[in-house]
Amino acid sequence: MRRIIFNLLVFAGFACTTITAQAQFDRVAMDREYIISLTSQWKGERLSDGRPFVSDNLLERLKKIVLTHAWGGLRKHKFNNQYQGNWMMINPDKNTVMTGRVVTAQYMPLRPDFGDLIRKVGLAEGHGEKAQSNVWPIEMLRDGDVYVADGFAKVEEGTLIGDRLANSIYSKSKRGVVFWGTVRNIQEIKKVEGFNGWILGDHPSSLTEVMLTSINAPIRVGDVTVLPGDVVFASPYGTLFFPAYLVGSIVLEAEIGNLRHAYGIMRNRAGDWTTGQIDSNYTPQMTKEFHDHLRKMPDAELPMPRKELNEYLDANK
Repeated sequence: MRRIIFNLLVFAGFACTTITAQAQFDRVAMDREYIISLTSQWKGERLSDGRPFVSDNLLERLKKIVLTHAWGGLRKHKFNNQYQGNWMMINPDKNTVMTGRVVTAQYMPLRPDFGDLIRKVGLAEGHGEKAQSNVWPIEMLRDGDVYVADGFAKVEEGTLIGDRLANSIYSKSKRGVVFWGTVRNIQEIKKVEGFNGWILGDHPSSLTEVMLTSINAPIRVGDVTVLPGDVVFASPYGTLFFPAYLVGSIVLEAEIGNLRHAYGIMRNRAGDWTTGQIDSNYTPQMTKEFHDHLRKMPDAELPMPRKELNEYLDANK
């Protein structure tokens, strides 16, 4: 009897393991329900694949934010691991800031049995049979997307794109890439008008012994965990990755921070406030004067809509 019970338990455990394994490997590109579950704190509009739709207007406002202010906003919400620096920019001379909605991709060293399974599942999902798997994420891009990939920092034979794929990426997304990995033929990639990338380097070799393992699943980019639908801020000073549901509040707080910084310098140069005063927490009187200044600013000089500013001021009297 004990033997029968033991065998039943073993069989049940094996069945659970088998079901779990099938669940893990039944998709390369994650489905809408999975992405919604990852980003459940977002309450607004979503794209057809389930990623949060952060508005184009908000993405444009984010471009004008000082990185330090935005980083501080993330830390205020206890997101302490959202910054990654030490990038090589493909076009550093353009002093570009790129923002967009993240599409993630994970790459790993090739393992033939797993690689065969990935290709079988990917083809069943409708990805191009003739295309290499590194093309599959690019096929899914749309305007406003940024292709973010973990290439496990492989340099030689780890090049995720060349100039032809760079052209395709830009034509679909009007954005560039952030790769924890490398590219090839950077001399020609630099010629792709409007395209930029934050990468670890370049190498003339082709992609070899590397397999795509997931699209729109969580990935690691250096020190950051990145989710599909995050918003990326990529600048010459580093990259930040924002949970979509926090972008609006952090952008507004950073815009207020920018205005506060400029106002403090103006009052210091006029001799009204000392350096010590503007480099520390404002007193209630200083805050009142700053808020009065904001209320009088012309709408055309405000980085945010007047309605958002008034709501902020009313909440911080």
